[in-house]
Amino acid sequence: MTTQQIIAFSVIALMMAVFIWDRFRYDVVACCALVLAVATGIVPPEKAFSGFSDDIVVIVGSALIVSAGVARSGIVDSAIKRFFPNLNTLYAQLALLMIAVAILSAFIKNIGALAIMMPVAFQFAKKSGASPSKYLMPMSFAALLGGLMTQIGTSPNIVVSRLREEMTGASFTMFDFTPVGGILTVVGIAFLLFFHWLVPSRTKQNSSIEDAIEIKNYTSEVAITHQSTLLEQALSDLLKLGDGEVIATAVLRGGTRMAAFPDLTLRNDDIVMLEGPSAAIDRIVSQGKLKLSGKPLPQDGQREADIISLEAIVSQESSLAGLSAKELALSYTRGVNLVAISRRGERLKERLGSLTLSTGDVLLLQGSRASLTALLQDFGLLPLAQREVLLGTRRRAFVPLLILALAMAATAVGLAPVPVAFFTAALGMVVFRAIPLADIYKSVDGPILMMLAALIPVSDSLRTSGGSDLIAGWLGEVAMNLPAWGALGLILLTAMAVTPFLNNAATVLVMAPIAASFATNLGFRPEAFLMAVAVGAGCDFLTPVGHQCNTLVFGPGGYKFSDYPRLGLPLSALIILVSVPALLFVWPVN
Repeated sequence: MTTQQIIAFSVIALMMAVFIWDRFRYDVVACCALVLAVATGIVPPEKAFSGFSDDIVVIVGSALIVSAGVARSGIVDSAIKRFFPNLNTLYAQLALLMIAVAILSAFIKNIGALAIMMPVAFQFAKKSGASPSKYLMPMSFAALLGGLMTQIGTSPNIVVSRLREEMTGASFTMFDFTPVGGILTVVGIAFLLFFHWLVPSRTKQNSSIEDAIEIKNYTSEVAITHQSTLLEQALSDLLKLGDGEVIATAVLRGGTRMAAFPDLTLRNDDIVMLEGPSAAIDRIVSQGKLKLSGKPLPQDGQREADIISLEAIVSQESSLAGLSAKELALSYTRGVNLVAISRRGERLKERLGSLTLSTGDVLLLQGSRASLTALLQDFGLLPLAQREVLLGTRRRAFVPLLILALAMAATAVGLAPVPVAFFTAALGMVVFRAIPLADIYKSVDGPILMMLAALIPVSDSLRTSGGSDLIAGWLGEVAMNLPAWGALGLILLTAMAVTPFLNNAATVLVMAPIAASFATNLGFRPEAFLMAVAVGAGCDFLTPVGHQCNTLVFGPGGYKFSDYPRLGLPLSALIILVSVPALLFVWPVN
């Protein structure tokens, strides 16, 4: 080993040890590793920041924005409720999510499949009371497994197909990967379903003060209209859309106030008084096509994208205390709607317009940014820490899915590479107002992107120093003395071990020629060995940095670096045990 190789192995080993130690945040550790790599000379200074322009950083950042746009639309959640209304247990929810992600990953980019289903995972987590971490890592692993089933499912399959064509003149076809990939996907999902308890319950590591704000008792009014899907339905059907988080306190019909009995049939122009979290009330309003109280906005030439919802507290100095919304006529004098009110420790029974406001009331206001800013200043209201409030805002339900579908189609037919397609999709979310411009950078997880950008040149030092070639040489010497199943297992294991430090496509480029070479030297056919490289490179279950799917769920799941091998190590062992006989059966070496 050369000095450069020793230093490269040492820096990476030290970095991994500190990651597992988990005393410092992951982006700080990665940046320190980058500085150490530059200081010791294994990363040239001019290459130190090359990671910021790497495709993986663009893909992950763009996927987070696309996922936020899909989540904001609520369309996937509506589809799940329509077709799978009774999924209340974690096992059933997890099974649906993993199967859906795996099937999608076989035909579209697996990070795109994961981005589509992540919002549903968060909704399921809230519904079942479980941590999102229980869903996200198994979903990521299922996406990796699903990608093994077809030629276009993952980059290693595409690369190994091209290499086989160069070596033998015949490429792997679209579904040559399906027999082994299908077996591994079924076995892997079964394992993840029954051993998901290995994943710890975590909360998001980089939570902000906005995440701590949770107002559970907003009172709001919604009107039943001719367009409502709940017209002539029971009140209980309306409340089901809130997943048990919302209660109805009264139904107003004409001048009559009626008790909110579950079997009460809803009629046109009925006003339903609801109490619950704003997000749950929003689901009822959007999915039931109901009308909130107040004047329709936008108006007077305002753009729809300018209309937002904002939470504000009536302070002791506020001139609103002692007045009612009807007296203020905010909708007509200020162009602002009072959408909901929260009063701590009290259930509100009066209508929003008639309720006398008190100091400490939290108001949920809807209007343009300019109108709301002026209202806060003029009436002495204190805005809560800014966070996204969907109740009272408009969303384009199908636009995010259409944008994502076009991006996936462009990559599938070769019109655009994945980074360009995802970046364009993220831009489309802004241009077509699927996500407000002011919220776009909140969707991007800065620490995750910083960690990736710092790790890429550090990991690449293993290749530039010749460390990967050294590993390949050792591998060839050991494999020459093994039977077919042992050599196949060694190739698979090595590809799994190397992938976190090279990217999966680079792993195939390094490992596939070696695998084919010593297969030929041993008198074996190379197909099983090439497939083993593809499987190993596509199955990084041990770190959050070896594949962008694992990175995508790292921040939102609140995981620690050491959480991945807790579930990933036994899964990797299972994949090796199942892969070797499956490969030998489907692709005989003699």
